[in-house]
Amino acid sequence: MDLPSPPQGLPEHEERQIVDCARSGDVQALGQLYELYFPRVYRYVHARTGSVAEAEDVTEEIFLRMLTAIGDFQWRRVPFAAWLFRIARNYVISYVRRNGIRRNESPLGEFIADTAPDPVALVETKLSFEEALQAARGLPHAQREVIWLRFAVGLSVSDTARVLGKREGNVKVLQHKAIAKLQRLLAPAESEREPADKRIRDEPAV
Repeated sequence: MDLPSPPQGLPEHEERQIVDCARSGDVQALGQLYELYFPRVYRYVHARTGSVAEAEDVTEEIFLRMLTAIGDFQWRRVPFAAWLFRIARNYVISYVRRNGIRRNESPLGEFIADTAPDPVALVETKLSFEEALQAARGLPHAQREVIWLRFAVGLSVSDTARVLGKREGNVKVLQHKAIAKLQRLLAPAESEREPADKRIRDEPAV
């Protein structure tokens, strides 16, 4: 099964109307939310578990939890996407612990100054999504979650902060660190793709 691509987000007023209908038990609206968010939740779960079969099962469980809790959702607290992915994150954390799935942790990297290139532009122009997703497994847990929520799921910085219970500034710092490390992790692969004659030209003369 190929990873589905995240859908284009609906205008805020349209999503709000669908969510409000779903809160009142409208079956069609609940189906629309499923179609809208399933690919994004699936990407997040797949990134966390690394298994297609597990990702499918866990994503279905997350939507069942969403269905039972949506009546309690309130707009004044958090946007719907942040609310849903908080459910997803909490469920995946419990699932990982119950099933003993190991995480590849490593120490946090050095702080990346605010003058560093924009991380979103770096990902979009220098790294393919699949390369970034695979390389993200080598990041520290906090950085990895920011990358998955920002780029695999497509959440904004503010929604990512709400899901993780962090300040927006902290999310931006983690994102800068993660992008810097991703580029270091992917540098060997980039050099291997360079033409041999270019590598020879760039080598210093002996």
